[in-house]
Amino acid sequence: MATLETPRLILRRWREEDVAPMAAVNADPEVMRWIRDGSVRDEQQTRGGIQAWESEWDAQGFGLFAVEIRSTGELAGFTGLSVPGFLPEVLPAVEVGWRLGRSHWGQGLATEAAAAAVWFAFEERGLERIVSITQVGNDASERIMTKLGMQLTRETVSPAGGRRVRVFALSSDQYAATTTRH
Repeated sequence: MATLETPRLILRRWREEDVAPMAAVNADPEVMRWIRDGSVRDEQQTRGGIQAWESEWDAQGFGLFAVEIRSTGELAGFTGLSVPGFLPEVLPAVEVGWRLGRSHWGQGLATEAAAAAVWFAFEERGLERIVSITQVGNDASERIMTKLGMQLTRETVSPAGGRRVRVFALSSDQYAATTTRH
């Protein structure tokens, strides 16, 4: 069972008690503004999403982690790895992504969580390359991608919603060149 710990976070597999707090994150229009067509998701849709993420863990050996605040045990959202099937032109690929509730924004938590997921991708799963995809205008996510060492590789239109997206990428060699090994 994959569990990662950072100074402020625990990244772990999903539990039944995560459904309601993740549904609250998914129900916030401001959180969902940059996700697909911007639609919010209810508890049933969230439960289905979590089940799909857990299935991806079982099938691929990676997936989306539940992100828990170490000091409080509160679920902040998710980070992790997934196959970006919504953008076929970049496949085959593995995407690093994140979604945190608004109360957790602006504290560096998404960067901290995503950096652990990048480490997991390269160090634990031996991936050669990862991507991250964001809608044009989502400057906060682009800042995180840049902090992770990712570089813009293309701008295109997502067939899932028709919005313009930017694709950032990071190779294992680029990661190794900028990472201090302990």
